Amino acid sequence: MTDTIDEMKQRLAVLAPEHLEVIDESALHAGHAGAKSGGGHYQLILIAAAFSGQNSVARHRAIYQALGDLMNTRIHALAITALAPGEL
Repeated sequence: MTDTIDEMKQRLAVLAPEHLEVIDESALHAGHAGAKSGGGHYQLILIAAAFSGQNSVARHRAIYQALGDLMNTRIHALAITALAPGEL
């Protein structure tokens, strides 16, 4: 799954993150239908100035757009924390 994490980080770089953390939680979902099809379960924490003034729906859409086809292939589930700087 490290290849998937590396690919996620490369694609999310377009958002110029100040902080980017991808945690593979796939092992916690062993036996789950999505895990059987090969899609992983991930937690994403992303802080970027690009999110300033955006609501959570717009932030999630930007992330989904950056990840593109990974959302339909190598990612089954993605828990997202998307913040602008200073929102912690």
